[in-house]
Amino acid sequence: MMSHARSERLRAWHDDASAQLHRLGRHETTYLGLDLVVPEHVFPPAPMSELLGRCVLDEVRAGDRVLDMGTGCGVNGLLAARHAHDVTGVDINPHAVAAAAANARLNGVADRTTFVEGDLFGPLDGAFDLVIFDPPFRWFRPTDVLEVAITDEGYATLRRFMTGIDRWLTPDGRVLLFFGSSGDLSYLHHLMDESPLSATTLISRDLHKDGLDVTYHTFRLTR
Repeated sequence: MMSHARSERLRAWHDDASAQLHRLGRHETTYLGLDLVVPEHVFPPAPMSELLGRCVLDEVRAGDRVLDMGTGCGVNGLLAARHAHDVTGVDINPHAVAAAAANARLNGVADRTTFVEGDLFGPLDGAFDLVIFDPPFRWFRPTDVLEVAITDEGYATLRRFMTGIDRWLTPDGRVLLFFGSSGDLSYLHHLMDESPLSATTLISRDLHKDGLDVTYHTFRLTR
């Protein structure tokens, strides 16, 4: 269980990160060979995001039907579309959906990608060979649409994802899930232990920031 002192320090970390995001505004960036335009209400790739992005490039197969859950500005869906021809991205933020579609056109993969607005599995049908999820790490209540990308009150969304994802996978389907100890990693492990899927750690990286030691992981979940 996370200590109260660590929880308070992570809250301070979150408040600082949120303020920086809101100051960033609309900007252009590059990420693993992608050219991206990120509007002011949309979460951009973070420095540690490549731990998931590189796993996406290693994992995706040409014949995969791919789901990028919480697509944001589209980064992981666009990476998957370098190899796969059927990629769907979902986000509850309408600004993110529009940005992802625009970035797909910018990177020449619009014919391989579809981006839809919705809450988790609501707008979906059929099963997927590969599901990618970079969920919010914090358990606080979001204050606006931008913070929805980084906060998930009580981990309600993460819990619904973990209890529901098995029904959306093909028999040999895989999930790539990114998370770090700047959130409640122990709670994610609890959810993974209760899941019918088995988890393997593909890559981890440590970071020391603002007096805190944190570790980021990309997990693969399979039957």
